[in-house]
Amino acid sequence: MTEEILKKIYFFEGLTQKELSEITNICQNISYKKGDIIFKEGSFGDKFYIITKGAVRISKVIPNVGEEALAVLKPGDYFGEMALIDDFPRSADAIANEDAVLMTISKSDLDNLLYFNKEIAYKLLWTFCRTLSTRLRETNEKLVGFFALGKF
Repeated sequence: MTEEILKKIYFFEGLTQKELSEITNICQNISYKKGDIIFKEGSFGDKFYIITKGAVRISKVIPNVGEEALAVLKPGDYFGEMALIDDFPRSADAIANEDAVLMTISKSDLDNLLYFNKEIAYKLLWTFCRTLSTRLRETNEKLVGFFALGKF
């Protein structure tokens, strides 16, 4: 079942069935209730999350403005991938926007797998780069919109 879910996720779409099976072995499922905080901006990041049910809001608290939702993610979306490659604190809050089930992969488990399987490491690296590039472009477009509206 988990392999079928992973196969549909962009981050893992280039992997073979055997490679998906290896990823599945390091996945855990965690349930959250609507309003639960998954992580806070500034906290230590050690997990990558894949939404299998429900929705998650990624947001930042802007001084004198309040919470600004950056995205509402649905099943098939993923977040927290930056924690897999750096040791910087989380860059935003993640909150269950409705009851949600998330598949998680810990940084240490993934690091161990990638150390021993360079083919998976290579495939995930390219997907990771494309993901970050896409998200950076989306952020740039939002910033242009904010400036146009005079929010800054």
